[in-house]
Amino acid sequence: MFKRKLTISDYLLIVVNLIPLYGVWFEGWDAKPIFIVYCMETVIIGIINVIKMACITLLVRKKDGWENGGATSMQSGWFFIFFFVIHYGFFVFVQTQIFFGVAGLKQSGDLIMNYANIPALLGDHGKLMLLIFIAYYSVQSFFEFFKDGAYKKISLSRQMFEPYIRIFVQQFVVIVGSFCLTFGAGKIFILVFVLVKIFFELFVNYNRLLALAEKKQQMREERKAKA
Repeated sequence: MFKRKLTISDYLLIVVNLIPLYGVWFEGWDAKPIFIVYCMETVIIGIINVIKMACITLLVRKKDGWENGGATSMQSGWFFIFFFVIHYGFFVFVQTQIFFGVAGLKQSGDLIMNYANIPALLGDHGKLMLLIFIAYYSVQSFFEFFKDGAYKKISLSRQMFEPYIRIFVQQFVVIVGSFCLTFGAGKIFILVFVLVKIFFELFVNYNRLLALAEKKQQMREERKAKA
């Protein structure tokens, strides 16, 4: 469940997350744009996951097993991608709406305009951090994905659910942080948030948790088949 050894990617993760912490505490950066970046991190990881699933579909297998009510059927990789985009997209929409509402960042009742205003809300520091996050997650994710042919081994269903555990933890903490922003405690909370985020990213082995969940599901299905 827990990682025992840190990698170069883990040390880079520490640096990437300490940059906004340093900026808010010692350079006078506004905490709100930084929290928006962390909120947008969900979108970055989702887009990367779609690209990974497309690579599996195009390079490895066009179809994979889809579990539905205990029955397994073969579905196109594009079906997995479509389902992920709809399901994950709804999740992102709900999370961002809660964050924007609690943090007081909704500027109108028009949903499209609220999202269109994100670049202006980010400001220079927020845009810088967003670019850093995009670069880090792109390099880190695709290096691990293609290293040792990992993309050839993972199933589409496993890849589809890979981001959820990590993002659930992250977005829960971001939403809690939005409450702190309304009380002017963003500087304090970003310290707590970054430390909590680094802890979960470094010491919780999400891939192992997902593998254990997948194994338990397979065992339940085998027991049902024998019954």
